[in-house]
Amino acid sequence: MGTLSGELTPHLGRVAGEPRIYADANIPNGIVEFMRLRLRWDVFFVLEHDELRRARDIEHYRLARQLGRTIVTLDRDYLDNRQFPPEEGAGVMVLWAPDEQRLRSLLKEADRTLFRAEGAGPLPLEGRKVQWPADEPV
Repeated sequence: MGTLSGELTPHLGRVAGEPRIYADANIPNGIVEFMRLRLRWDVFFVLEHDELRRARDIEHYRLARQLGRTIVTLDRDYLDNRQFPPEEGAGVMVLWAPDEQRLRSLLKEADRTLFRAEGAGPLPLEGRKVQWPADEPV
């Protein structure tokens, strides 16, 4: 068995052009399914990998960068630029919503205005972080 990156690289051609997401452990299973099936995002879900379930946030941050994936999370700790320097990441989107219905709505909006916007590259948040929706208090 090789590295995780080595195992995933052969599959990249299948999903070229799709948003590449790293869903951390606090994203509900139903939302991951929504991202994959409805939004057609290429989602790497931490809870599907036993060796990553209990990894520290900084390990997820580094692995997301290595895999070229934007972190999607509900964890506001990622907004700490001292602990998670934006320039060292592949991008982070911190979501806030009271329920899964609102999360789905926010993700549809992000898909349209961010990930699939005209001129959006494979990692539109590379080196940046966004809080979605932007008007939520930190």
